[in-house]
Amino acid sequence: MQTKITGRVWKYGDDVNTDVIFPGKYTYSLTDPAEMAEHALEDLDPGFADAVQPGDIIVAGANWGCGSSREQAVICLKAAGVGAIVARSFARIYFRNCINHALPIVTCGAVADVESGAEITIDFTAGEVITPRGTHSFPPYSAQVMEILEDGGLIPHARKQLGIR
Repeated sequence: MQTKITGRVWKYGDDVNTDVIFPGKYTYSLTDPAEMAEHALEDLDPGFADAVQPGDIIVAGANWGCGSSREQAVICLKAAGVGAIVARSFARIYFRNCINHALPIVTCGAVADVESGAEITIDFTAGEVITPRGTHSFPPYSAQVMEILEDGGLIPHARKQLGIR
């Protein structure tokens, strides 16, 4: 995992649920992450999947990822190239699913200082989100979470810890 990323913002509001992030109608029919990425946010932002670029950053309001525990709502964004998600708050299961799949997420109030299309930088080491209108602090990840992210997610991390390829 990079300790600092810069990307273009895709801004969304509060209570964006997992059914909107990855439509439920595909939950049991799509298993390939690349195919999942083609449907990321299609009900909320139909142009997202075609226009998102590797390293782009989602910035959202409160309760991002509420709803079901479906992991596809993380996998589709990671496969689409999203570099990180910054939100006022996250649903607990969604937060954990992001860590499990090595999609960096940040909880802070930067949403008020950015618009879609702006460029922001996230410095994971310093615990800062740098926006065009100011810098916002966030609590740094624990050493254990950093290891999971650096290893590419929970399963690769567990395999590494156990010496399994």
